[in-house]
Amino acid sequence: MQLMQRSVSSPRTQSVVLRRIRAVDMTDLLAPAALILLIVVSGIMEPAVFSVSGLNLVLSSAIPLALAGLSQMFIIMVGDIDLGTGFFVGLVSAVAAVVMVPNPVLAVLILAGLVVFYALAGALVQVRRIPALIVTLGLSFVWLGIGLLILPTPGGQVPNWLIELTNMQTPFIPYPILVAAIIGFVAYLITIRLPYGAILRGGGGSPESVQRTGWSLLKMRMIAYSLAGVFGIAAGLSVGGMTASGDPQASANYTLLAIAAVILGGGRFDGGKAVPFGTVIGALAISVAGSMLALLGVPSDYQTGVQGLILVAVLAGRVITDRRRP
Repeated sequence: MQLMQRSVSSPRTQSVVLRRIRAVDMTDLLAPAALILLIVVSGIMEPAVFSVSGLNLVLSSAIPLALAGLSQMFIIMVGDIDLGTGFFVGLVSAVAAVVMVPNPVLAVLILAGLVVFYALAGALVQVRRIPALIVTLGLSFVWLGIGLLILPTPGGQVPNWLIELTNMQTPFIPYPILVAAIIGFVAYLITIRLPYGAILRGGGGSPESVQRTGWSLLKMRMIAYSLAGVFGIAAGLSVGGMTASGDPQASANYTLLAIAAVILGGGRFDGGKAVPFGTVIGALAISVAGSMLALLGVPSDYQTGVQGLILVAVLAGRVITDRRRP
């Protein structure tokens, strides 16, 4: 026992522990630090940003991206990547704009069917051992094709209740921050607090161990993909409510931005880690970055390219951080 205590308390062991703590802290603090820095810079350029109404405006596009990021998080958590997130969100917005008002029951059935389709995609990845990149890339064209069949050109009309829910104003706390906290907490309960959340995380980090304990990897992956579908639907409805219309192609860039939100928030491409609040904060930071580019006068045609450079910088920084871990 004394030998074990000396081993744990040895300078070398303490140094390793401290290095690991610092690496984890740096990763976990990356998204909040980026969010605070971007808000401060934006506020310096435009002082109205520091008001509740100003933050509401700057963060107006954050909620759909946060929901899309959480959808992507469930896929990355099990070690996969979803390349169809953006077009799936666009498809849901088209369903909301065309079907939900005249036939809400049919709209609910369609959305439920999409969740089932997502679960079947997870089963295909698991059973046939087809890389998720290939399956989700193929599905991205399916989502886009169905969306264009439903709504060939942007337009339609989403329900008024959805518009009101998406564009609410709160007096003391910016509405996007309030909603972000709620959805982050829901994802936290699913992935961290619920007992099965450990199975979902373990399925991405150490699938052999999960299988040896008797849990089904097929069920695990189907549930993870189903949850991704549910949060993707919420993101699509949020986009529809925010724009009061539908557009199957408008949210195409959500795929890469959602991945960036997960990685910026502390997620890992090799799976096994759930970062609900980090993902949400990462989405908020990316949303503020887009608003900051507008304040800087960057033309909208170039904003996507600049956001891409930011994405590359974030991913490169995460790779360097991960390589330095003991």
